[in-house]
Amino acid sequence: MAGFAVYALLWASFGVVHSVFAAGSGKRLLARLAGRGERLAYNAIALVHLLLVLWLGRLLLPGDFTPPLALRIVMALMILAGIIVLAVAGRAYDLGRFLGTAQLRDDPASIEPLATGGMNAVVRHPLYLGLLLVLWGAAASPFMLATAFFATLYIRIGIHFEERKLLALYGDAYARYQSAVPMLWPRLRRRT
Repeated sequence: MAGFAVYALLWASFGVVHSVFAAGSGKRLLARLAGRGERLAYNAIALVHLLLVLWLGRLLLPGDFTPPLALRIVMALMILAGIIVLAVAGRAYDLGRFLGTAQLRDDPASIEPLATGGMNAVVRHPLYLGLLLVLWGAAASPFMLATAFFATLYIRIGIHFEERKLLALYGDAYARYQSAVPMLWPRLRRRT
């Protein structure tokens, strides 16, 4: 239980540091230090921090368990579905802009158009949906189960702040999109 609590604190540290550098004074600090490479530096810090959290989590929560065959099949299908969602949804985004390499050559202040087609017409956050499917599909150990839980919590909190930013950036266009398209889980029937 102590390992779980420490892992929770590690995830909290990731969430706080990631959030600090995503907005306000942390973002300005990165811009001052890295100039056009601000987004690249932000992603590098996040990646190193996340890898450290995951590595320590694996040490804190060892062991595996074997779910029943039917559950393993469902989990494998979740992983496959998540990979497909990530691959299809990823095509709607500019990878260079996401990683921060595009900002090195382009105007970093330019606004990316609001993506509402493809998978984004089904859910507002298809990349998060794909990631969650993969994480929960792989949750066959105490470490992966805790990782799926904390990542879900982190993503849900992050979506709240991300959507506030998107509303400020795109205004009424995002508000209309937000009311028409579900956040993470596709609707089974079309809304009338």
